[in-house]
Amino acid sequence: MDDIAAEIDDYLDRYAGTLTSYDAQAAAALWGSPGMILNDEQGAGVLESREAMARGLEQSYPLYRRLGLASVGFERLSHEQLSATIYLVRVRWLFYDQDGNRMTDSLASYILRRDDGGLRAFVCVPADDVEKLQALAAEKGVSLFDETLGEGQPHENPA
Repeated sequence: MDDIAAEIDDYLDRYAGTLTSYDAQAAAALWGSPGMILNDEQGAGVLESREAMARGLEQSYPLYRRLGLASVGFERLSHEQLSATIYLVRVRWLFYDQDGNRMTDSLASYILRRDDGGLRAFVCVPADDVEKLQALAAEKGVSLFDETLGEGQPHENPA
C-alpha cells in the first residue's frame, strides 16, 4: 500500500469512528470549509462552516439511532491523485447494528485536500444513500421524516 492510500484509509477510519460515536464536532473537523454535498435530489448544498456541518449531522442522529445504527465501517474502492494536494476517493460506507450485522451500505465519492493539518473533505457526492436509507427505514418501519423538520424534509446521511 502506498503512503497516500494509508493516509486516506486513516482519514476514513477516523471519519467512520466519528460517525459510530455520533460525534458531530469531530466529524465536522475532518471537513474543510466551505464543504459541499452534491447530489441528484437537492443539487449542491454548501455548508459555510464546520459548525453548520456539525448541526446538519446532529439533525440526522435521532433517525440513525431509531434505525439501530451502532457502528460504521468502510471499504476504500479507489483513489486518484488530481493534483499535488487533491485526491478523488470512492468509498463504500458499511452500517452495522449492535450485533455486528450489516444493515446497509452506501457509496460516495469525496474530494479530499491535504494541507498541514492532514486530509480534509471539501466535496461529497453520495451515489445511493437516499435509496438505501429509504429501503432500510421501510424494512424497520421507521419514518424518515420528523415533525420538527417539517413535512417532506428528510434527514441528511451522515456519510
